[in-house]
Amino acid sequence: MSEAAPEAPPKVKVSPRMLGVTAGFLMLLVDQTHKIWMLDVYDIASRQPVRVLPFLDLVMAWNRGVSYSLFEAHSEIGRYGLLAVTLAATLFLAVWMWRAQTRFTALGLGLVVGGALGNAIDRAAYGAVADFFHFHVGTFSWYVFNLADVGIVAGVALLLYESLFCAQEKA
Repeated sequence: MSEAAPEAPPKVKVSPRMLGVTAGFLMLLVDQTHKIWMLDVYDIASRQPVRVLPFLDLVMAWNRGVSYSLFEAHSEIGRYGLLAVTLAATLFLAVWMWRAQTRFTALGLGLVVGGALGNAIDRAAYGAVADFFHFHVGTFSWYVFNLADVGIVAGVALLLYESLFCAQEKA
């Protein structure tokens, strides 16, 4: 007698909405956990710079503006203005993510939303965004960034990749 092959477990199909929300939550959790560890446990401010690789240092930098320290806000009004703009843009992106029809779109937007919320929490709690990673090669120095920024860039890259190379199929 031959035994029938066991049935394969059913495939779990994750909705774009659930994928985006999960990605955003995980991005936010990883970012905030890393920042708390770097600031309060490792105490990067008293150890910097820490050479990790010939082209990567860990440092402590407070960014009072947005990308590349543009629109620096040194006053409370400026700080809350940047926070309000960030939250409004994040709300717009979250609504887009909620309505996303593809998993690529939802994943990309989830990473952007999670990263933006991570940086918004910093701005609300500290008055600036905590950045730690400094890439440099020779005299070329890249700006200092954090894991939330990595999530934002990865999310935008996914959105660009999908818009340029993927067929527009629904999930």
